[in-house]
Parts: sequence; structure tokens; C-alpha cells
Amino acid sequence: MVIKIFEDKSALSRNAAAHAAGLLREAIEKRGSARIIAATGMSQIAFLGTLTKADGIDWPRVEMFHLDEYIGLPVTHPASFRKYLLDNLISKTHIAKHHLLDGERDPEEVIARVGKELSAAPIDVAFVGIGENGHLAFNDPPANFETDEPYLIVALDQACRRQQVGEGWFASVAEVPTRAISMSVRQILKAQQIIAVVPDARKANAVKLCLEGEITPMAPASILRTHPATTLYLDKESAALLAPDTIRAPGAAG
Repeated sequence: MVIKIFEDKSALSRNAAAHAAGLLREAIEKRGSARIIAATGMSQIAFLGTLTKADGIDWPRVEMFHLDEYIGLPVTHPASFRKYLLDNLISKTHIAKHHLLDGERDPEEVIARVGKELSAAPIDVAFVGIGENGHLAFNDPPANFETDEPYLIVALDQACRRQQVGEGWFASVAEVPTRAISMSVRQILKAQQIIAVVPDARKANAVKLCLEGEITPMAPASILRTHPATTLYLDKESAALLAPDTIRAPGAAG
């Protein structure tokens, strides 16, 4: 894992977007297309906003897969991740081929259909975040590190649901759905490149746990340390609790 730490969220987003844009251009040049996994949430908005403005990306040649979605939440709800991707990525780039997880349909049918498309060819780059509880996608602790299924139906823990309220997507924890569709941990790790965008002080505890603790299902994003081509983008606030040895480790850069 390469760790990159920037002064603030703006610098983090610019650099992560430049990296992502380069990977997309490279894939399109080599194969004529690119396949990506897109994350959502407050932490990704500045990154995606910068990426969608990048020059030289032939977006109609990009195929996008959805990382996770609430079960039972309509696409019109402000917290819908389908709505988020439509507003923040798809409408801005005119990606022609995208596979959104419809949380209003039978979840078993959705994960079978989208999972089949996802497994059809390698993913060039996955964009991910890390939750306040250390989750990766909606794989809350203890995460399933064993299954090879592309997507899972998962139960959301209280810490995850409180985060959604804290970010302003819901007025109370009672309004947050208790179940979701999530890409599996092993499926995320199959991406050739992973770009993890993790700003803000509220993520500092999770960052420390996932970088300095054991690689364990109780800290799901710790598994990213096993991937040969993960780049973790932090700002000073999210990196604030890291030990000096972690920051100075090979691959880490300020």
C-alpha cells in the first residue's frame, strides 16, 4: 500500500483525481475501454467532482459498477447511492454503460444480475472509502473475508447507521435502512488498482486502526494492506493519529 498525505481535502482530491484520470486514460488507450467501481458518500464528493472535470477521458468508453446500496430506499431519496452516482458522476460524464444496484427490487435478483456483469472481465480501478467503523463498502465489522460472491446482502451495524445520520443523509438512525447490498471484500480486492479516498478528522480513528492494527474482519479496510496496488489518500486530519513510523514507512509520502 502507498500512503499519501496532503495538507487538506482539496489537495487530496486533486491528487487522487489526477491519479484516477491517468489510470482511466491508460486503460482506454490500451484496450479501448475502462471498467471502474465507484464509491459514494460525503468523502468522495470533492474527488468525483474533480475527476469528472479531468481532460482527456473518453467517458463513453468507461463502464461503471456500483459499490453498495441500501435495500428498500427509493432512488428519489437524498441518501440513495443511485441518485448520488447519477448526480455526481453519470450525468456529468455521460457514462453510457453503468450498472446501478436497484435497492427497490428483489436483492437476490439484483446481486445475481449485476454480479454476473461484474465478473465478466477485470476491473481496472476501484474507488473506495473507509467508514468511521473501518468498513469497506458496506462490509461492517466483522466483515466476510472469505466469500467469493461478487455481492452480498449485509446487515448495517449501529456505528455505520449513525455515520449516515452524522453526514446528514437521514434525520435519525431509525430512518436508516438496516440492510444493504454490498460488493464483497474479495471482489473489491480483484481490482487491478484501488484508490482509497479518506479525508476528515472523523475518519482518523478508523485510519489508525486499519493501518496499524491487525489485518482482521473487525477492521474491514485493513485488508487493503494486502493488495499490491492500493493507494491511500489522506489529509492531515484523517492522518492525525498515525504513528510517525507509519507515516515514514516505505510507500508513505507527505
